[in-house]
Amino acid sequence: EPFVADEYIERLAWRTPGGGSRGGEAFDPKRLLEEFVNHIQELQVMDERIQRKVEKLEQQCQKEAKEFAKKVQELQKSNQVAFQHFQELDEHISYVATKVCHLGDQLEGVNTPRQRAVEAQKLMKYFNEFLDGELKSDVFTNSEKIKEAADIIQKLHLIAQELPFDSLMGFCYLLSSPGKYHDLECQLIQEFTSAQRRGEIFRMREVAAVLLHFKGYSHCVDVYIKQCQEGAFLRNDVFEDAAILCQRVNKQVGEIFSNPETVLAKLIQNIFEVKLQSYVKDQLEEHRKSDAEQYLKNLYDLYTRTTNLSSKLMEFNLGTDKQTFLSKLIKAIFISYLENYIEVEIGYLKSRSAMILQRYYDSKNHQKRSIGTGGIQDLKERLRQRTNLPLGPSIDTHGETFLSQEVVVNLLQETKQAFERCHRLSDPSDLPKNAFRIFSMLVEFLCTEHIDYALETGLAGIPSSDSKNANLYFLDVVHQANTIFHLFDKQFNDHLMPLISSSPKLSECLQKKKDIIEQMEVKLDMGIDTLNCMIGQMKHILAAEQKKTDFKPEDENNVLIQYTNACVKVCGYVRKQVEKIRNSMDGKNVDTVLMELGVRFHRLIYEHLQQYSYSCMGGMLAICDVAEYRKCAKDFKIALVLQLFDTLHALCNLLVVAPDNLKQVCSGEQLANLDKNILHSFVQLRVDYRSARLARHFS
Repeated sequence: EPFVADEYIERLAWRTPGGGSRGGEAFDPKRLLEEFVNHIQELQVMDERIQRKVEKLEQQCQKEAKEFAKKVQELQKSNQVAFQHFQELDEHISYVATKVCHLGDQLEGVNTPRQRAVEAQKLMKYFNEFLDGELKSDVFTNSEKIKEAADIIQKLHLIAQELPFDSLMGFCYLLSSPGKYHDLECQLIQEFTSAQRRGEIFRMREVAAVLLHFKGYSHCVDVYIKQCQEGAFLRNDVFEDAAILCQRVNKQVGEIFSNPETVLAKLIQNIFEVKLQSYVKDQLEEHRKSDAEQYLKNLYDLYTRTTNLSSKLMEFNLGTDKQTFLSKLIKAIFISYLENYIEVEIGYLKSRSAMILQRYYDSKNHQKRSIGTGGIQDLKERLRQRTNLPLGPSIDTHGETFLSQEVVVNLLQETKQAFERCHRLSDPSDLPKNAFRIFSMLVEFLCTEHIDYALETGLAGIPSSDSKNANLYFLDVVHQANTIFHLFDKQFNDHLMPLISSSPKLSECLQKKKDIIEQMEVKLDMGIDTLNCMIGQMKHILAAEQKKTDFKPEDENNVLIQYTNACVKVCGYVRKQVEKIRNSMDGKNVDTVLMELGVRFHRLIYEHLQQYSYSCMGGMLAICDVAEYRKCAKDFKIALVLQLFDTLHALCNLLVVAPDNLKQVCSGEQLANLDKNILHSFVQLRVDYRSARLARHFS
């Protein structure tokens, strides 16, 4: 522990008798002083002793340092001598190595011709045995030395091919050699086959290495490929079996053959051309002519699984351009089916869509009417003239919109699957064109044959404006058509756009979609005549419920109602129609239609009020009615409509204001900008108008 003087003194005082407490009876300062003096003397003695020991150690350290430095110098001299000896030894070794290399070259120059001569002598001996027709050497008779025999036969075969055919020896050997060459080749292949069945990879590698120089090497590879597939395709999923087989062979083939990528590629080619092609043909030919739906599903499924298998095989080493290699194999299998794929797709989609629609109309016991197919300009002309509405003879749809969510979902689902098949099965160059044809089918059956037909039928079912208790089902048609078109637009963006986004067909599809939207909007705009029916219903309510005595009661002092019965019923009807319009449309269309309805509603009430004469209490009741109409107008949430009713409310004040205040009211903020004739027309409705006083004040 670190030395602390204060603590040391405290401990010393505590151990000394009489030094542990200050000021007490037990405290003895003399004894404590004596103890301190004695302890100081002991410390001085100890210090002198330690100092002598330190000096002694320093002298010893200096002596050892001198001895060590001397020893290091001696070792450096010894190291220099050893380094010189090492250099001399290295030079000597280099000299000897040069001599040895030179001697080795000389020995090799002598030994190589000798070895060649020995090998030539052996070959001549074996050649002589073939000429004699009797093979006596152990290498030919011992089955265990088949590898050496194969090497000899291969060399003799090459020599014989170089000899002139008219040479006696060459002629004789060629007569006798091919049989032995072929027999040995067959033995090697048989040995390879047996080793493969036993699973002896090392033996297979040996035999394959020997056969590499024989003509039958390719046959060895074929045997290997054939035996690999035995028992490999026992399940129903041929694609999974093929992937597992290739995975297993990929691990094994490198241990057997010197060119594993070639062997694996040949195995894959065999699987595609034999197993897969046969399987695909069986699956597709069964439904090709009888069941287009199942045929297209099978084609899509088989092509997808084949390309997925190809993606797995891309992990293996198949040579330099494995992508092209696998693509050619896939194309060879499916080319006859992909050439006319889009025609089958369009034919199926057309028949399937027609069946879905017909089944729906049959379920409604409805026979489709023939609808005129004029262009957009024709529709606009009909809209401009506002003639011939309803279109053709008016029909009673009995509340049926002839639009079905189920039909739409089925059509969109069929088209979605067609887009998916088109994306997978079409050639990249034909993809935009094929996708456009499928889109055209969707437009024809969903937009034209279903939505457009429902709009035409709805327009034909719009009742005349003077009909009583008319049911305005056209707004239900608008609501459902709007919902359906959102689904159509979603499929356009989600499934068609990715297929055509980078092609010239994009602008064509967008234009076609724009034409469809414009055509439907024109027909929806033609349905604005529904508003005439609404106004007609309001007129009917007012005519039936409004009485002349409402605004000129017999007893002015006994009016208990806040507003008339006609006002209550009209406001209730209007609120229902506003809610229906909001539910049927969206976006700016809601505001446009509500503005039109609001303006017509205001005109109706304005003209209606002009038909009556008003007493003072009747005028107050008219103001209450208009105030209620104004509350109803707030539901429109259209500034112009609310402003019109505010002005009408201000006009009604002219019916009750005192004659002396007429000019002041007419010059107010809301009435100052109105034509004087309008103001005059309202003042004329007062019962007391013909009084000289009132006429004088207003003049």
